[in-house]
Amino acid sequence: MTSKPAAAAARATVYGYPRQGQNRELKKAVEGYWKGRVTADALRETAAGLRRANWRQLADAGITEVPTGDFSYYDHVLDTSVMVGAVPERHRAAVEAGALDGFFAMARGTQDVAPLEMTKWFDTNYHYLVPELGPDTVFTADSTKQVAELREALALDHTARPVLVGPVTYLLLAKPAPGVADDFQPITLLDRLLPVYAEVLADLRAAGAEWVQLDEPALVQDRTPADLNAAARAYRELGAPADRPKLLVASYFGRLGDALPVLAAAPVEGLALDFTDGAFANLDDLAAVGGLPGKRLVAGVVNGRNIWINDYQKSLSTLGTLLGLADRVDVAASCSLLHVPLDADAEREIDPQIRRWLAFARQKTTEITTLARGLAQGTDAIAAELAANRADLASRTGSAITHDPAVRARTAAVTDADGRRAQPYEERTAAQRAHLGLPLLPTTTIGSFPQTNELRTARADLRAGRIDAAGYEERIKDEIREVLSFQEKTGIDVLVHGEPERNDMVQYFAEQLTGYLATQHGWVQSYGTRYVRPPVLAGDISRPEPMTVRWTSYAQAQTTKPVKGMLTGPVTMLAWSFVRDDQPLGDTARQVALALRDEVNDLETAGTSVIQVDEPALRETLPLRAADHAEYLAWATESFRLSTSGVRPDTQIHTHMCYAEFGDIVQAIDDLDADVISLEAARSHMQVADELAEHGYPREAGPGVWDIHSPRVPSAEEAAALLRKGLEAIPAERLWVNPDCGLKTRGWTETRASLENLVAAAHEVRADLTPDGS
Repeated sequence: MTSKPAAAAARATVYGYPRQGQNRELKKAVEGYWKGRVTADALRETAAGLRRANWRQLADAGITEVPTGDFSYYDHVLDTSVMVGAVPERHRAAVEAGALDGFFAMARGTQDVAPLEMTKWFDTNYHYLVPELGPDTVFTADSTKQVAELREALALDHTARPVLVGPVTYLLLAKPAPGVADDFQPITLLDRLLPVYAEVLADLRAAGAEWVQLDEPALVQDRTPADLNAAARAYRELGAPADRPKLLVASYFGRLGDALPVLAAAPVEGLALDFTDGAFANLDDLAAVGGLPGKRLVAGVVNGRNIWINDYQKSLSTLGTLLGLADRVDVAASCSLLHVPLDADAEREIDPQIRRWLAFARQKTTEITTLARGLAQGTDAIAAELAANRADLASRTGSAITHDPAVRARTAAVTDADGRRAQPYEERTAAQRAHLGLPLLPTTTIGSFPQTNELRTARADLRAGRIDAAGYEERIKDEIREVLSFQEKTGIDVLVHGEPERNDMVQYFAEQLTGYLATQHGWVQSYGTRYVRPPVLAGDISRPEPMTVRWTSYAQAQTTKPVKGMLTGPVTMLAWSFVRDDQPLGDTARQVALALRDEVNDLETAGTSVIQVDEPALRETLPLRAADHAEYLAWATESFRLSTSGVRPDTQIHTHMCYAEFGDIVQAIDDLDADVISLEAARSHMQVADELAEHGYPREAGPGVWDIHSPRVPSAEEAAALLRKGLEAIPAERLWVNPDCGLKTRGWTETRASLENLVAAAHEVRADLTPDGS
């Protein structure tokens, strides 16, 4: 059976593309600039070269309309803050002194000035810099970056479409600036912001833009009538000028719901919608509002967030239905390809047949152009591609890697009792205090210590065969002893071994679990110059042998102080992987939880009394719609408890979370039933401590007093002030003292100074609380 061609040729496009380059050239250039080894001009030239290469790759693949403005040295939301002049007062001097240095000061802070807060971009693992706004904020247009990048693309003869964060999403992502009342709503600044956007749009039109894309992903979340009215007003005003570019309003990450009729009725020329599995209801909703007569529809039918190949037949069916609902239908990924690695063909160590199941950014552009060609010319034009696609999908479905009968039998046998500690918290905490003998306000770190150049070199030497396994292990032992010695001299109470043997908190475990695939070049931006290689969760999960017991036991043998065992929790193992899409997430989480349960039990048997199971992704994986929260949180918290509930009462279970909004999941944090939780709190000024107190959280907590995502060293006085603020919400007998997050990305100089100040702060505040300071 063949399909007829569409009436008009469909455009193929994307909303954004990976920024880093094939070999992470952007990361190296930016970090070189920070260290003074790369000049500003050299950094700009590297960036321009990466943009040119991206556009050329897209055009060569058949993408007929390339995005501009999606490139950033650090973060596209921060770029938007610069574009609209929303620079905090404390950063103005740095911005005025130099655009690049001011930009990076806002992102990273300086020794004297704190950076902007950082949090997760919707339910992804990308972090954005949170705009700080207040009643006195004055917006001013600065379209320099956006216009320059558009002109670059046009000069290379590309059909280009600038991409901007939309005004409604920008304001809904913002927070009240320091000193502004917490109940201030940045969305109230919309009327002040819209003329600035109109000015930027006019500048882009003058520079040659036919279309401009305005991203409004915040509208796929639950929105109030006031928010929807704001969206209607925004696009009524931006659509009014006669001399403006055509406007394409884009949403992604889910179903638009009540916002769809608002945008469909707006005086804009096009909408871009997500039509992947998680947002397929957009199709029915679009039909219900009568479609988009006279408008352009960009259909996101290729998943921009995961790495599995597209089902061409399914996507073509969707596209065929959409043809009757808009004036023209173009083909795209569901969101920016920023969230996937660059090229699956580079993964030569993955079995070639399995590699055919994978689609990274370059492969997704091929999928988009193939679908656009099939839509425009009919399926006969892509018959070979359809046949190959069917074979690859069937190969994955029938592969032995995807189904392990033993794993499935074990998960089916899990009972409710398996996910509950045998003793209530009150009994456990008494046993743990007697066993551990910790002081008031105990100090610890989150887990990792700096990954030095020597460690990275040793790891590279092992891979290259320049040293053998025995030589590498001696280097790891040396590092562990050094980290332990520093902690003991500094006076930290609960130690960590520093994780020198680990490349990444998810990848390290994935490489030791069946069902996972590791990539060699699958880098994805997490924030700024921090890139991760999410492993691929391809099949059923089990643990062939212990993963951490050896090194944790070695560390414990070097000291009389407790050393934490460090594991990554099941939700984070899913969230920071490219997860399989052929079964419910809860089923996969349960498999991972059982593998981790074996590890937790083996650590306890080996003498580890404190075990931390990190779940930093618990909040970021929360569905964007409240109606979906309960189901997710039920399996997420159950999987954590399944991992940790098989231990004795005197074994203390910790967990850790960072860089997310925790207020709306405090009950879920409670439901984890961890004995101690550490959370990011420094940039948000202990907000989470107040949220825990308001909830009545009954267990121990360590809201961070050192923002480790900034190079600045907090003074002992600063840490003590945050600690005292924490004490206003959490009783001293339940308060821990720790950094916000692990120290892998920090240098040893700042780590030593910051931890010494952290311990000094704990001693100072402890002395205020107890006569002998103990």
